[in-house]
Amino acid sequence: MPPDSPSTSRTIPVPLPGGRSYEIRFAPLSDLPGHLERAGVRTGPCLVVTDENVAPRYLGPLARGLERAGWRPAARVVGAGEGSKSIETLGALYDWALGLGIDRQTPLLALGGGVVGDLGGLAAATLLRGLPLVHLPTSVIAQVDSAIGGKTGVNHVAGKNLIGAFHQPRLVLVDVSTLGTLPDREFRSGLAEAVKHALLDGDEAVARLHAILGRVMARDLNAVAETVWRAAGFKAAVVSADEQEDDQRAALNLGHTFAHAIEKAEGYGRFTHGEAVALGLRAALHLSASVGEGRVWDAPALPDRFQRASALVRALDVSSPLRASDEALMVAMETDKKRTPSGLRFVVLDVPGAPRLTADVPAGAVAAAWAYARAR
Repeated sequence: MPPDSPSTSRTIPVPLPGGRSYEIRFAPLSDLPGHLERAGVRTGPCLVVTDENVAPRYLGPLARGLERAGWRPAARVVGAGEGSKSIETLGALYDWALGLGIDRQTPLLALGGGVVGDLGGLAAATLLRGLPLVHLPTSVIAQVDSAIGGKTGVNHVAGKNLIGAFHQPRLVLVDVSTLGTLPDREFRSGLAEAVKHALLDGDEAVARLHAILGRVMARDLNAVAETVWRAAGFKAAVVSADEQEDDQRAALNLGHTFAHAIEKAEGYGRFTHGEAVALGLRAALHLSASVGEGRVWDAPALPDRFQRASALVRALDVSSPLRASDEALMVAMETDKKRTPSGLRFVVLDVPGAPRLTADVPAGAVAAAWAYARAR
């Protein structure tokens, strides 16, 4: 786990076998050239992939700083949002990058949120069978979760993130100040992944985040930095122990089987990914109660062991109601990539900090979990 505060150290290590270890460094974007050098990334041509929301704020200063340090950046701006996580956008990236005469040492810098990181990461994983990847996350979800761990991918009509690869970055540079320019909806909903990490970490982490969540929501920079630091450290520790989701890392899917079904059934873009995760966490806590009790939990509140966790999730305050029917949501769940021959796998909590996988879940318990997620 990381030190108690980002002021204690500026780096979270992500140790991996085979010389593929890297670091998450907390520093201004303007310091990137020096960090690239220390990470052993070759100075010269580089690809920068970003989106139309991030580019006006950060692409110009980033490119000028790179040029002053001897880099020759070429930038590609894609549309903002889940619509860009597509085979078509990926193909256009391939055409652009290959037209520039890249070689296998040309790094790809993914500047933006989770969509840019997933899309740019898959391009880096597959162009010339692998380019050096550097994540420059500018959203809450990317800084605490998606930029860490090497997952890349695009969506398919059959479901979310069904096409992808594991491709670890050479460096993740986190500039917490970039979160200050996020729209309120993106900022608040992005905290769902930090909440998820706290639920997986245990009661102490839940209590700590619950105590400062008001300050985080108000964008107190110190509280935001602490939250990002702790969540990123938790993710780094899990990835280091289980790189390709064979065991421990699968717990990071808490709430995501529900969340991905929401995104597909409701249409990509109606909910942010963070909002879908927040609703998915509600459902996952309710399902955990049913599994723990050995029956469909039908009380109006969750068991005492989940009360603080439930309050933390509900503080994210997803106001938009689910419109999709239970039938549509269940159909969407059937295409989840975490499905096994024995059925869908769900992550449940015996208590906060004690996750486990189960595929033996009655349909009635899943339906009750959906009903709880819908409740206002």
